[in-house]
Amino acid sequence: MFCMSETVIPLLPCRQLDDVLPFYRALGFDVTYRQERPNPYAAVRRGGVELHFFGVPEFDPEQSMGSVVVVVPDTGALHAAFASGLRAAFGKVPVSGIPRMTRPRRVQGTPGGFVVVDPGGNWVRISRRKEDAGEPEEGRLARVVAAAARQADARGDVAAGVKVLETGLARHADAPAAQRLPALVYLAELRVRAGDREAAAALLAEVAALDLTAAEREALADDLAAATDLTAGLGP
Repeated sequence: MFCMSETVIPLLPCRQLDDVLPFYRALGFDVTYRQERPNPYAAVRRGGVELHFFGVPEFDPEQSMGSVVVVVPDTGALHAAFASGLRAAFGKVPVSGIPRMTRPRRVQGTPGGFVVVDPGGNWVRISRRKEDAGEPEEGRLARVVAAAARQADARGDVAAGVKVLETGLARHADAPAAQRLPALVYLAELRVRAGDREAAAALLAEVAALDLTAAEREALADDLAAATDLTAGLGP
């Protein structure tokens, strides 16, 4: 029988400790333990979240199946803190490859959240508690984005997410600009993740051309900031 004093600590693989520890320091974790012998092993902690890592030199992060769910009351605030730390340490928030971090968004069938894929290829899934999830976003394209996020963010199937978004945007071509913008920005993010920079640039140009009111720009500030970051990441 479990009691409140029980503690469960995920143990995740990596190629070497120096791959993952600087990344987690950037996310605001403290390294609470490290050893190299008889085997590489380290522990990190941020508030109530504790993760342990073991090093395997021949390990391939692309083949990692490591995964852990972290449930928090405010995914947006945590994402902002993580993003700030990553920018300070590495100059940007990685959105493609390993490591990478997705943006907070509702995922079809779940309260939603975001995903951090660390340098060891481990998926740290940040989720909201159901009671803190709030009401579903309104609009046809909001539901399309949630369905795409289930494929691309939750399952890691970028091609399926792209297909859902492209189909939804075509089906709801008459949707207002304010509803189209989040779907277009997410599609651009997935194109970057897939390595298709030209398609991403075209989508971001479409976003920049959308006619939005001042109130809509304020409401969509996070999506517009993401579009700016993506554009900067594409370079000249």
